[in-house]
Amino acid sequence: MAIATEESTGFAQKLDAYFSISARGSSFGQEVRGGLTTFFTMAYIVVLNPLILGFVPDKAGNYLGGGTEPNLGMIAAATALIAGVLTVSMGAYAKFPLALATGLGLNAFVAYGLVGSGALSWPEAMGLIVLEGVLVLILVLTKLRLSFLVAVPMALKKAIAAGIGLFLAFIAFWDSRLVNDPGSDAVPSQFGQGGAINTWPTLLFVVGIVVGGILLLRKVKGALLISIVGVTVLAFIIEAIAKVGSVQDNPSGWALVVPTFKDQDWSFSPDLGLLGQVSVFGAFTSGPAVLTVLLLIFSLFVVDFFDTMGTMTAVGEEAHLNDEVGVPANSQEILIVDSIGAIVGGAGGVSSNTAYIESASGVGDGARTGLASVVTGLGFLVAVFLSPLANLVPFEAATPVLVLVGLMMLSGVVDIDWKDYGIAIPAFLTMIVMPFGYSIAAGIGLGFIAYVILQSAKGDAKEVKPLMWVAAGAFAVYFALPALQTALGL
Repeated sequence: MAIATEESTGFAQKLDAYFSISARGSSFGQEVRGGLTTFFTMAYIVVLNPLILGFVPDKAGNYLGGGTEPNLGMIAAATALIAGVLTVSMGAYAKFPLALATGLGLNAFVAYGLVGSGALSWPEAMGLIVLEGVLVLILVLTKLRLSFLVAVPMALKKAIAAGIGLFLAFIAFWDSRLVNDPGSDAVPSQFGQGGAINTWPTLLFVVGIVVGGILLLRKVKGALLISIVGVTVLAFIIEAIAKVGSVQDNPSGWALVVPTFKDQDWSFSPDLGLLGQVSVFGAFTSGPAVLTVLLLIFSLFVVDFFDTMGTMTAVGEEAHLNDEVGVPANSQEILIVDSIGAIVGGAGGVSSNTAYIESASGVGDGARTGLASVVTGLGFLVAVFLSPLANLVPFEAATPVLVLVGLMMLSGVVDIDWKDYGIAIPAFLTMIVMPFGYSIAAGIGLGFIAYVILQSAKGDAKEVKPLMWVAAGAFAVYFALPALQTALGL
């Protein structure tokens, strides 16, 4: 018995040393709790990704996975598997509390911009994702991507973190329908439905914010995870009594996940047939013109390249893992895993996998090391075989955490010199465009462009690092792409 105890103690010490758990002021329990919080906050992607990718036929009339019928189960299994493997890799190799999964926005662009337009088949579209990932990986291995991160001024790094925090809060407000589409052209959005909170799911979301806020105020350990679990239980009670149902059947229903055990398919035999359905160079031989394909790859590249830079900086800032110039620990390793995520995501047929800002929810609940990512990844791997586990937590129970994490991520704005308009204007644009433009990359891009212009106007152009000029130029081309394609008749 003593020998077994000594062996377990020795293993724990090795694990502690490998992940620097004690060195970062954390504990095993804290890391497990943070990892679970991140998993439950982003598990929705296992349900949402099939809904985005699964209902769009390609130019041959085939759905993703093959055939003339949607293959939602196949997409869900591949989504969970790839997210699990990559997130475990991020934790074990990069030792950073960052989770990966199919990138929202990118998957919609692939589904509706590349495939839905009739330009490409599903294997050809996924081939472009692979090529874009290879391009990013080359830039990572040459350390050019890390050099871009170092070149960004500290004030803009703080603004990126704050902007992503606002973006998280906006996502939560919109998904919970606390902020809603009024259905008219008079105003772009409204509070609740008709200016009131009159649905059970939205009310539950508000309760979640209040409960989570009180737990944080009282400094309860695991406040965010407790909030998610507690509000989920309340959601099950509400559904059992009120029979709210899905928003597809009831305008006042649950947004995506209906909290019920009824009709769940507790399958232990996932269909992984989607893996490998990719044609890497097919778009160049049977798709649109080569220049059009190159422009599409460039579009994917810009978004993927800069999104993760913003996300890892923001998560590192929240976890106090950034160095004196605002660069997270083990940045090179983080970027390597992330770039491989695009390649593996394309090869696996689920679109590019990228770092998720929802990782900040785990950090907010105490995660400081890669062990938390390993826990999150294991959650996804379990979901491959038991997908209903990822289909039990409704949006309205998980998204209150995003609001509270968004608040935490705003703390860095006090370090921005708001009296210096040369930095204040770019910082403000970075922060405000992310939520209102619903794009991290767009916020970063406008901030970069404004920065180089205003620094030049001040006579400080020499203070701008060369890579900032390159980044600003790349974003200028990216923003002009639609006009360029129209002008060239592409």
